[in-house]
Amino acid sequence: MVENFLPGKLDKMQVGYERLSQINPRLIYCAITGFGPTGPYANKPGYDVVAAAMGGLVNATGERHGRPAKPGVAITDLTTGLHAFGAIMAALYHRQNTGQGQKIDCNLLSTQISSMINLASVYLNCGIEVQRWGTAHANLVPYQAFETKDGELVIGIGSNAQFANFCKIIKREELINDERFKDNSDRVKNRDEIIRILSEVIRTKTSKEWTELFKNASFPNGPVNKMKDVFEDEHVKAIQLVKELPHPVVGSVKLVGPPTVYSAGGNHARTAPPTLGEHTREILSEFLGYDDGKIDGLYDAKVVR
Repeated sequence: MVENFLPGKLDKMQVGYERLSQINPRLIYCAITGFGPTGPYANKPGYDVVAAAMGGLVNATGERHGRPAKPGVAITDLTTGLHAFGAIMAALYHRQNTGQGQKIDCNLLSTQISSMINLASVYLNCGIEVQRWGTAHANLVPYQAFETKDGELVIGIGSNAQFANFCKIIKREELINDERFKDNSDRVKNRDEIIRILSEVIRTKTSKEWTELFKNASFPNGPVNKMKDVFEDEHVKAIQLVKELPHPVVGSVKLVGPPTVYSAGGNHARTAPPTLGEHTREILSEFLGYDDGKIDGLYDAKVVR
């Protein structure tokens, strides 16, 4: 069972973990909340952007000298859901070996703080506060988005060898042995100057032209895509990530298939997202064993729809 109510809400309705686990000790019960079942914020409502703000993500996101910004998608919600998924799978394995169920508590704030990774570790151990860098990297230069003639392109240089390869491709070999830029530490120290020089070069060609020139480069690179660009990308098409499935109302829908591929298991996109109540009768009949009369009664009483 997965629930997303304020802590204690379902206990008052007699369907909380303590009550249900007495009925079924094998039950795996996952509660997903804003702040967890204990602590001063336990009864505080929580949304993705609030947890992202309180957990440090919003303050770490945005342009170098700009205001804080939230990510374009609900990352905190998504990562909390992934933590819940992993926890449920582990609990299933535990139950398979012990026969025991358990309660799992996942919350947005704890997930977000744990997701700060190196930023949290640097503060905890060195006392260094986060600085916003936009698409740039605090410790690697160049490592950011550059304006092209018609868009933007992200280039990530992680070593001196990659920097040398980059300079050769853009025909600025003199930068390789320039004392200001010879090592990454030098490039970090002289960040503004090297970025100014490189920005002037990258603006001379389109994103497509640079992408073609960097096709066999040793350093990671890629255009900043709009959704149209994403789904017209030759690689995305080649791996057939987008699936089109029949839908009972609109005819067919396109969706992004599972990103993880198993050699066995068949986690394929099999059906379109269901309409509201599409499988209610099937679940009541096949999983709970209700007969048609009982199910019809639930529909008549508007208990289900």
